[in-house]
Amino acid sequence: MENSNNTGKVIGAILIGAAIGGALGILFAPDKGSETRKKLLASGDDLTDALKEKFNLLLEEAKKEVESVKERANDFIGNGSAKVEKSRVN
Repeated sequence: MENSNNTGKVIGAILIGAAIGGALGILFAPDKGSETRKKLLASGDDLTDALKEKFNLLLEEAKKEVESVKERANDFIGNGSAKVEKSRVN
């Protein structure tokens, strides 16, 4: 799980850096205000899409981790039950 946290942080930092760089590039471009606003809206839409994609990936990773924990818990319970039964027989 620690590795996925680091991956998420790196992806987040890249997305934020790209958004800031894109916004600064648009703000310093020699376009009319209406054109700049259109570009900012498009950049915002791109950032929104990227964040949604990142969220979905992290959600999938979390679901996999939950399933893994459930499996380990069931194994632990099964092993414990088997040991209790074995001790009752002896």
